[in-house]
Amino acid sequence: MNGSLDVDTVTGVVSDTFTPLAAHLDARTARLAVVGLGFVGTPVACTLAGAGYTVVGVDVVADKVDAINAGQVPFEGEEPGLPELLARVVAEERLVATTDPEALRLCDAILVAVDTPVDAVTHQPVYRALEGALAAIGPRLRPGTIVVIESTLAPGTMDRVVAPALERTSGLQIGRDVLLVHCPERVMPGRLLANLSSMSRVVGGTTPEAADVALRLYRHVVTAPGATLDASDALTAEIVKTGENAYRDVQIAFANEMALVCEAAGADVWRVRDLINKSPGRHMLLPGAGVGGHCIPKDPWLLISGMTARLIPAARAVNDGMPAHMADLAADGLAEHGLRLRGSRIAVLGMSYLEDTEDDRNSPSTALVAALAGRGADVTAHDPWVPAYRDRTVDDVVDGVDAVVLMVAHTAYRGLDWAAIAGRVRTAVLVDGRHAVDAGMAARCGWTVRAVGIGPARAPLAHRGDEHPG
Repeated sequence: MNGSLDVDTVTGVVSDTFTPLAAHLDARTARLAVVGLGFVGTPVACTLAGAGYTVVGVDVVADKVDAINAGQVPFEGEEPGLPELLARVVAEERLVATTDPEALRLCDAILVAVDTPVDAVTHQPVYRALEGALAAIGPRLRPGTIVVIESTLAPGTMDRVVAPALERTSGLQIGRDVLLVHCPERVMPGRLLANLSSMSRVVGGTTPEAADVALRLYRHVVTAPGATLDASDALTAEIVKTGENAYRDVQIAFANEMALVCEAAGADVWRVRDLINKSPGRHMLLPGAGVGGHCIPKDPWLLISGMTARLIPAARAVNDGMPAHMADLAADGLAEHGLRLRGSRIAVLGMSYLEDTEDDRNSPSTALVAALAGRGADVTAHDPWVPAYRDRTVDDVVDGVDAVVLMVAHTAYRGLDWAAIAGRVRTAVLVDGRHAVDAGMAARCGWTVRAVGIGPARAPLAHRGDEHPG
């Protein structure tokens, strides 16, 4: 089922209660709301407004609302097309933002895009933001409307949490008076708009009719050739989204463990990876300094919430251990100069979790800084995107340090003059966590190089390829 197909070819019978809603979604005359205006909600609201709908964005953070109403993206990072689209739909009065949930009373469809983290200790879901959104929506729901949860959820959350909360606060019955759908997003910083239109979506209805009506909305969003809209029940949609990110986490963990094997053996994981991937059916991912972001570090925990699992927690342990391993690499490089981490000055380059974005949620760099400080190092950091770390230049940050740890392959770091930087540091130890520096070049400039996946005896080898881990 292609996202651009005519709705008559992909839907069935709609009851009298929801016929007006279906007609308004078809004609793009429905009034929509997006609750939560962060990295997901903002591009979703803009995409819907750009498709011709009238959209109101609701968020509790006034600064986000003010930025959107001024035609400005409320977060930083390279997001092709988003600044232009947002400015246009605001100017056309297709999108307005507010902190007042009363705006929800006028809406035919309400989409929820709020954070769904896990507890740092128990790894259990923390649904404060979701419950807050539901509390705002419920009393303002009207019969004949639809609510779509785009936030990622643990399996069973739609039945155990979302539906009961809406019924309790609205006095309406899900399926009879109001439709409820789980359609989890599949987006990534740096490609938000492109992902919304080109990534297939699972439309999980709490009833078949709910999925059927939601397809009428999402066919205006998922428009790229080959992208599909796949109707399912809500539980299937919950498991698909958390499962796909758990799968990637496990794959990355394998790549990271292979990197540790190669380091211990004195081999080069990048050469090993190239050769493994020449075997049919093999696709080893890219190792690196850690896994961050809002999805992969927590979605595997959502998937296995309430059950005992073995593989997924093991993968989480491998990936969560990589920042501490970066600290070990720094200690190893310093030891070659007779230094210890305690008392050394360390510069960390990159504090976001991904290149060319300000998104620092669950950033491995944060864990690294804590690990270094816990071992007595004096840590300074730089990031060209994250506001708290961009007030100084790279030169200022590296002046007089004993080691430089590259954690994020920002575009701004790829062209750094490592010969010049070697002249500014006190001790030329370079730790590359993202395969972003030509190790042979750096060694010729006087650097003692340590790199993820390359044993110390192999560290001076020339940089191979131009792939970078995400």
